[in-house]
Amino acid sequence: MDLDFIKKLYFNSQIKWSAHCLERMQERDIDIEDVGKCIQSGEIIEDYPDDFPNPSCLVFGYNTSEKVIHVVVGTDRTYLYIITAYYPNTDKFMEDLKTRRK
Repeated sequence: MDLDFIKKLYFNSQIKWSAHCLERMQERDIDIEDVGKCIQSGEIIEDYPDDFPNPSCLVFGYNTSEKVIHVVVGTDRTYLYIITAYYPNTDKFMEDLKTRRK
């Protein structure tokens, strides 16, 4: 996936937020501005080109408080779908919070 294209969709407000995603974000104390900051400052650390119904990827970045955050996004080339957002931990990721543990 192309991060510049993801940013373009985000900043053009071509975004679809699922109710489930927004509920999870609220539970995790993540707001829409945190997701935007992650996408703006982030980098793709995992790519899922075969995801259904649309290709997706994992974006590593920082929230508005400069805390590491992960956002999973997908796109159908018309909309950006925010699938989930969470604060990574070292249970599933290495110390850099970018590299997934095997």
